Amino acid sequence: MAENVEVTPLRLVFLGSDPIALPLLDWLAGEGSAFAQVVGIFTQPDRPAGRGQKIEANAIKRWALARGLAVLQPEKLGETDRAGLAALQADVALVMAYGHLLRDDFIATPRLGTLNLHASLLPKYRGASPIQTAIASGEPETGVTLMRIVRKLDAGPVADAERVDIGPRDTAAEVEAKLAAACVPLLARTLPRLAQGELAFAEQDHAAATYCRRLKKDDGALDFAAPATVLAARINGLFPWPGCTVEISGEAVKPGLADFEAAAVASAPGTVLGTDSESLRVATSDGVLRLLRLQRPGGKMLPAPEFLRGFPVAPGTSLPSRPMPLLAGPAPFR
Repeated sequence: MAENVEVTPLRLVFLGSDPIALPLLDWLAGEGSAFAQVVGIFTQPDRPAGRGQKIEANAIKRWALARGLAVLQPEKLGETDRAGLAALQADVALVMAYGHLLRDDFIATPRLGTLNLHASLLPKYRGASPIQTAIASGEPETGVTLMRIVRKLDAGPVADAERVDIGPRDTAAEVEAKLAAACVPLLARTLPRLAQGELAFAEQDHAAATYCRRLKKDDGALDFAAPATVLAARINGLFPWPGCTVEISGEAVKPGLADFEAAAVASAPGTVLGTDSESLRVATSDGVLRLLRLQRPGGKMLPAPEFLRGFPVAPGTSLPSRPMPLLAGPAPFR
């Protein structure tokens, strides 16, 4: 794009239902308004939330209502909703963690089409749990990818991506916050190019694609016959949801943070080796798993030393293993 060319802000309709998009929306309402004006929001219908299961608006709807924006909440997208999108005279629709499949006619309605922000470095981790699966798979980095939406799962051509690192003690909560922030520089450099017709899209390498799936409670199983590196990544990647659990003295204890020590271990996998200043140490097939934060059912997540003062775990205790379900694969999960 040529320098010093004034760009009329794009009319942008946002489709999303998850708080991960709030930093981006705040930027669009402020500095980013030079590039795009949010003219409407599509989000999921109000759902029961919290312990009381009271019907509540999600964070995206609350953000939109606070700014007087049109909010549409279809249970399933139909022709009326496509007409509603058309009435907003959108130049572009932007999707992030919306939760609905989009029809072809809906995708094609905005003048410049419909784009998606996906929380992985495509073609890796297409699907429903890219943040958790990237961490649980031991990736050193992930990112946010901007692509065109097509009917095939996360397979559209890609314009650009913003990378973020995954630290050795990053949980899904920390990485999600990094990815939320990464959307801002990504859109800051791509929206002006889109407005000028200079944003190029390239096909993904579909042969290199990997897929992840919607997570469930059973995914929190831990098999101590796996290496300590694998177990630590799994614990961190699945926190806070669905969370890993291990049975200790008959209780389902939830580890909320872990790392590992590359040390030779003579004890059987799952044997508690003792403690250090930060952690409960557990033998694995390769190395020592260090459990840094632990939580009893109904209790608070605590640093391991504080947890162990109220719930001692003797060296030599054997922690049972359970098979760990596959989180990623070379084909979509059915």
